[in-house]
Amino acid sequence: MTSANRIAVVDYGMGNLRSVEQALRHVAAQLSNPAEVVLASTPDIVESADRVVFPGQGAMRDCMAELDARNLRQAVKDAAANKPFLGICIGLQMLFDHSEEGDAAGLGILPGQVKRFAGDLKGADGQRLKVPHMGWNQVRQQPHPLWSGIADQAYFYFVHSYHVVPDVASLVVGQTEYGMPFTTAVARDNIFAIQCHPEKSARDGLQLLRNFVSWAPKAPV
Repeated sequence: MTSANRIAVVDYGMGNLRSVEQALRHVAAQLSNPAEVVLASTPDIVESADRVVFPGQGAMRDCMAELDARNLRQAVKDAAANKPFLGICIGLQMLFDHSEEGDAAGLGILPGQVKRFAGDLKGADGQRLKVPHMGWNQVRQQPHPLWSGIADQAYFYFVHSYHVVPDVASLVVGQTEYGMPFTTAVARDNIFAIQCHPEKSARDGLQLLRNFVSWAPKAPV
């Protein structure tokens, strides 16, 4: 696969997906072979797509319940196994084994846990940091095609109280400092997932989405 044709944004009823959809439409229209962007609330739409975006907002347990209520769990797992796949925010966290938030099981696609930020985080100036982590912050990159055209330590927009702790260090392709270093982005084969919101992150966020819609990852081994 060398270009996107149909991009499915998984819609399981959690969070406003319109900003993700509109940002993807904007970058997809710039391709030499413009891609179609569709909201996917049924398994068949996810299955027929060439690449899949898995966003969302809300509590992990609620998100998993809504995914199952719409019979989308297996379609998402299949897409993560064999198509260019982008997880955003809770769409990153749901890929892992388990979350402290509501003591909820995730999809178990990637090994690791989702943990809440500690309540005693302090910045470099010694001031206590608020949870949720909200606003613009820098991302320190590890090499990956989706960072192409984005400067290391570029700013992205965050809104979250929980962060992923992968069991495998090689999954980590982005980190951010918020009283402690935490994992911002992970990648494996055809999967890239990020805690921040590229659709709300101005030029660099659009560049990441642009990279995704033209990304041709190697097939999983």
